[in-house]
Amino acid sequence: MVHEEFPGALTLAEESTAWPMVSRPTYLGGLGFSLKWNMGWMNDTLHYMRLDPIHRRFHHSQLTFGQLYAYTENFLLPLSHDEVVHGKGSLLDKMPGDTWQEFANLRLLFVYQYASPGKKLNFMGNELAQGREWRASWELDWGLLGFDWHAGVQRLARDLNRLHREVPALHELDFSQEGFAWIDCHDADHSTLSFLRRARDGSCVVVVLNFTPVPREHYRIGLPGGGRYVEILNSDSGYYGGSNAGNAGGVHAEPLPWMGLSHSAAITLPPLGESCCAPSNAECRVRQRNCRLCSSRPKPRRW
Repeated sequence: MVHEEFPGALTLAEESTAWPMVSRPTYLGGLGFSLKWNMGWMNDTLHYMRLDPIHRRFHHSQLTFGQLYAYTENFLLPLSHDEVVHGKGSLLDKMPGDTWQEFANLRLLFVYQYASPGKKLNFMGNELAQGREWRASWELDWGLLGFDWHAGVQRLARDLNRLHREVPALHELDFSQEGFAWIDCHDADHSTLSFLRRARDGSCVVVVLNFTPVPREHYRIGLPGGGRYVEILNSDSGYYGGSNAGNAGGVHAEPLPWMGLSHSAAITLPPLGESCCAPSNAECRVRQRNCRLCSSRPKPRRW
């Protein structure tokens, strides 16, 4: 009724069971919601992020399991009010390590959320890296933005919103398996993940995440084509409060097959950080039917 009377309105189901077709049309036997909260993703991800990084290698499947059901509904990835009240602490308070690692882990969590298939939900205060849990009778701790680390998280949240809006590969095929492909989901020993996000026109973004505080120098990653890949986001940038470990703005793909892909590059993976790259030329542009992963897109705007 909502969709019929108010075209374009969204209805979101905060629903935590395995009831099928919550976000499928009623004429197909579904409940007709636009989106369904992915509570499994939220619980698995937050459990993983609370672990000391030395133990994360033994829980790697908590990050990869979600792809087995990610396209059974139109999922929303929530970091909601439920997780920052009633003694649960703020998101920042859940992160392990010293202060630097807490902020780095939180930035990594936000990048992982935004790079993953599914729409996004964040509760107010998350983008400030609020230190205490939320209380309905108090305002947000806006004064925290006077501190560089908190302001850095806010800047990252702003840039993630902008990238998510303006880079089609990060949102167009959220509900379709064609919009996602693993590059390497098996490197539990280094607690790293790498995957591709893809748009309808075949353009792609390469996402590589390091869930340990150990910088990974010369970490070879498979790439779908040759040419230069521009680093469009690095959560370890000093602009966000990080240590500025990275790839000096981009990497060049070598014609060395790796991970089942035609090209590869040795990159620097920042500690508790990620590198997000996109092809900057047309060297790997092929028809999508001839490439199971992606083709390149015009050089994206850099933030």
